[in-house]
Parts: sequence; structure tokens; C-alpha cells
Amino acid sequence: MSVRVLMLAWDLPPHQLTGVSAHVEGLSRALARAGHDVVVLGRADGDVDATVDQRVLPGVRVLRASIDLPWLPDDDVVLNTVSANHHLVQLLAQLGDWRPDVVHAHDWNVAWAADAVSTLTGAPLVATIHATERGRHGGHVPQGVPAAINSVEWWLAWQARSVVCCSRFMMREVLDGFDLDAERVHLIPHGVDTNSWRPPETASVREPLVFAWGRVQYEKGFQVLAQAMARLRGRVPGISCIIAGRGSYLAELQSQLDLEGVGDIVQIPGFVPDHELRTLLHRAGCVVIPSLYEPFGIVALEAMAADAPLVAARTGGLAEILEGTDAGLLFEPGNAVRLAETIEGLLTDRQLADQLRANAQRLLAGHYSWDAIADTTSALYERVINGR
Repeated sequence: MSVRVLMLAWDLPPHQLTGVSAHVEGLSRALARAGHDVVVLGRADGDVDATVDQRVLPGVRVLRASIDLPWLPDDDVVLNTVSANHHLVQLLAQLGDWRPDVVHAHDWNVAWAADAVSTLTGAPLVATIHATERGRHGGHVPQGVPAAINSVEWWLAWQARSVVCCSRFMMREVLDGFDLDAERVHLIPHGVDTNSWRPPETASVREPLVFAWGRVQYEKGFQVLAQAMARLRGRVPGISCIIAGRGSYLAELQSQLDLEGVGDIVQIPGFVPDHELRTLLHRAGCVVIPSLYEPFGIVALEAMAADAPLVAARTGGLAEILEGTDAGLLFEPGNAVRLAETIEGLLTDRQLADQLRANAQRLLAGHYSWDAIADTTSALYERVINGR
């Protein structure tokens, strides 16, 4: 059965390189390869045009809305997001007579638009909840913006016919946090396209470079990596570190680097384009994911697909991916001393690094193919469409 799928996502490639954007890219492309008719609605960003979309998301129609509204206060996240959703709904007019069989929302920040489009078209709503505000704040919800976002997440979970989670960790968080019936919540993991991340045959020998990337937020734990790098100075000859990405914690992270005295060996270049990200992954002797909170950890799949030796915090979805696989090394989240010891061991033991990389390739091939995940997702779509 071919399904007409309308996805909505706040983050889309190529400039918004988050776990959500990587998920939407991989899933939409795989659904299109399987013969489904996929349209993605998202926000415009910079100079992205149709040519870029066709290259990044072949076979998928992408419509982007301009959400630049300077008359709204910058610090009101929820108000700005609500207004942007109005513009996302307007994109429906560009589809002419085309109507979806199912609407698929990715996270709270497209909840209003997804619900409106579902109502206007009569198509059932499926929602993937990639993370929760309660989880980001350690199990409680502070007043203000976090409480408002939590309310929207709750509403989206109840509006959706089915809710998708990427890990058992997230399933528990959603079931406990939103009081949903278990039969409405489904586990479908993230995937990775190993071909697009694989190193070239001409890749150089890996350097004593520690690489990390992602949204620069407190819960991503980059400050713990900064503390670990201070301990590694002088213990690993030539060691350096790059932490790539944008986010609200960037200024604090720079202050942490200055405080630890590692500004000369740790770079924070901000956003790096896709090709540069892959080059860094292929150079790195060690990739670190130091998250304090990580619902899944798609960056772990990408690092393994790039054949990079991996160190990750034993938390959330990261632990589910790596525990018992010998495909990467785990450390207790927040423990900079143990992280430094783990990085040192990996950078100085070539045999260990090679064994981890070999195990990682077997893990990816057996569990995280986007085509298999698209098949599972389309089967869920068919059940929802048929009212089951």
C-alpha cells in the first residue's frame, strides 16, 4: 500500500543539524524509496532552496515557511513558535488538490500546525516525541517556558492517534509523563545511512583529535568534556579537541574552557557544514558524546557509521544502543575523571579502537537500517489509517 505522508518538523537539513533533522531526513528518504508519496513542511533557513532540498532529500517534496517575525519578542519561545506554526499551515495551500493519508508531527514545536492540518484534511495524526521538557530538566518541570512546553507536549501526545518513541527510555518517559495507554505508544528507533557516513578509501590515519558535536545546551554535557580535556593535557601527546554546534549554552561553554585553561587545545567553531562534519569524524581518533540527558543519541549511530571510535555517557538511549555490544565505551554521565581515563585509553590503544569499530559496523547492519525502520513506520501508518 502506497501512503501519502505529510511530515512536519521544526528542524530540517542541511543547516539545522539536530537529531530531529537527521531523523526526518533518513525516514522521509527511506519512505520515498519504498514508493510512498512524502511531503515535508518545515521552516526556511538561510539560502536553502529547492535545489538543495532535491539533493539532500531526493524523492521528497519539501516546502519551507519563512518565520522571520521581528515584531515578536525574541525571548518568548512559545509565542514565536505558535506564530511560526501559522505559517506552516499556510504551506498547505501550495499542495493544490494533494491531500495526505496521514500527518506525522515531529516534536512539540510543530504541534499546532500538525493538529490543524490533520483537522483540515481529515488525515489521522501520528506524533514522534523525540524528547520531553520534563526529561531535559531532570524529571521535574520548572515554571515559565518549560511548563508551557510541557503542556504542549502533553496536548500533542493526546491529540495524536499514535505516539512514536525512539527508545525504551523515551517510552517510559512518555508513558509516565503523559498518562497514555501503553497500546498507543510504539517503539521505532532512529536509523542511519551508513553509505553517506563511510570514510573514503583515501582517508588519512586518525589523529589524537577528540571530536564532539550537537546542540550546545547544558544537557549535552560538553562542559564535562572540557573538564576532561584539562586532565588530558600532557597525558596524550598532541591531543586536541573540537566541539562543533550552535546553541544557547555556547557562551557558558567558552567560559568553562577559559576556566579550565584549555582554550588553546579545544576549539568551538560553531556550526560546521555537513561535508566538514564528516571530514572531522574521519580524522578523529575518538568521538565523545558526553550527554547528561539523551533520549536516543542518533549522533552515536552517525559516529559509528563514520567508523570513528566512540565514547558515550551511560544515559538514556545511548546506554540502550551501546550496553553489552562492545561497539563503544561508556562512562557515567557527569564524571569528568572517568571520561578522561576512557579517552586516554582509547587514543593510546589502537587494537581496542579497531575492535570497537568492527563491532560497531556489525551492530549498525543488524539493527539500524533506515529501510527497515521505514517499513515498520509505514506499517504503523496503515494501522492508523484503517482505524486500528
